[in-house]
Amino acid sequence: MADQSLPPIQYAPIQYAVEPDLTADAFIDLLHRSGLAERRPVAEVERVEAMLRNAGLIITARLDGALVGVARSVTDFVYCCYLSDLAVDRAIQGRGIGKELMRRTRDAVGPGTTCLLLSAPKAVGFYEQAGLARHGQAFLFTDLP
Repeated sequence: MADQSLPPIQYAPIQYAVEPDLTADAFIDLLHRSGLAERRPVAEVERVEAMLRNAGLIITARLDGALVGVARSVTDFVYCCYLSDLAVDRAIQGRGIGKELMRRTRDAVGPGTTCLLLSAPKAVGFYEQAGLARHGQAFLFTDLP
């Protein structure tokens, strides 16, 4: 009897790049497709343009040229790196793109640099599954009296 099992699914390769000139329109579109738009100022294009322009590091993931993932970080490249946006198109989540974007961010900022992020409530499980350690001493000071 012939083996009836299906071959493993072959995905097209993802192309990763440092992309400092990512456009606000492309970023906003991906934020919508990833689910992060509800937590970002996507209606304020000028603000999103400033977010991109002032980021220290933007790493993208593309599939056949289409933007499918972004890691946008604020960093000094020697002491700390805050990964402020990690977005992957919902249609292709689960393929390791988010983890690879984090790896490439860590590698780009260099050894000895502390890398940190704040999780969206819905993404906590992803970061736990990815093996990230929680940091219990983080504080927000946006509304400091």
